Amino acid sequence: MSSNVKRLNEYWTDIYFHMHYPHKEKISHQVIRILQLVEKKEEVGVNEVATYLQISHNTASEHVKRMVEKNLLFKERDLLDERRVLLHLTQPGKEVLHRNTSLDEEKLEQVMNQLADKERAVVEQAFKLLSEQAKTCL
Repeated sequence: MSSNVKRLNEYWTDIYFHMHYPHKEKISHQVIRILQLVEKKEEVGVNEVATYLQISHNTASEHVKRMVEKNLLFKERDLLDERRVLLHLTQPGKEVLHRNTSLDEEKLEQVMNQLADKERAVVEQAFKLLSEQAKTCL
């Protein structure tokens, strides 16, 4: 791994460490990964969860069942294939996901306001470019 990649990873972990929201709820890493999958991909069902997490269908089904009971997800029959059940985030699920994966917007705004206009534009462009390229890797 190149030293540039290591530095970039260190920068990212520094940013997240200093600027994430305080964690309010006890929630497992796997639950967060499932919420992210449902948010970022279209038409996610239990099979996609199992494949994504590399776990058995039964284990994925149990995770999803608990998340539905906790009102983080809801299920809906696919309109095109009624045999298929799709997963969606509830509003509380969206809020939990945001608090556990996003940067605190107030902290971020404070930091961005300390930058010059050109620096803010560079930061935004760099994050946009990384985001676009990351989406092509999956």
